[in-house]
Amino acid sequence: MRVRVRDEEQRLAEAELGAELGERATLVQFSSAFCAPCRATRRVLGEVAAMVPGVRHVEIDAEARLDLVRRLGVLRTPTVLVLDAGGRVVRRAAGQPRKADVIAALGEAV
Repeated sequence: MRVRVRDEEQRLAEAELGAELGERATLVQFSSAFCAPCRATRRVLGEVAAMVPGVRHVEIDAEARLDLVRRLGVLRTPTVLVLDAGGRVVRRAAGQPRKADVIAALGEAV
């Protein structure tokens, strides 16, 4: 993930995500409707979640969830958060991530 910012203070609960957390980690993607990099990011994160046991990919429509966007300081789409099993944000990146970087970032969450 190109931009790496450690943020140990933020957590997301299943109720906020509208989905269950992954057993080991969760990849949270903030997207918008007309964002071409968001589609590519969806594919990359989906592939990583499928190949790493216990990892879930959750996509959130940034326009529909302005409460989370503001709380988490999401400034552009796609923005990806890597959560540990408890929902703590361990990594975040803005822009389209490379698959290898996502896998490396998961190492910190699991």
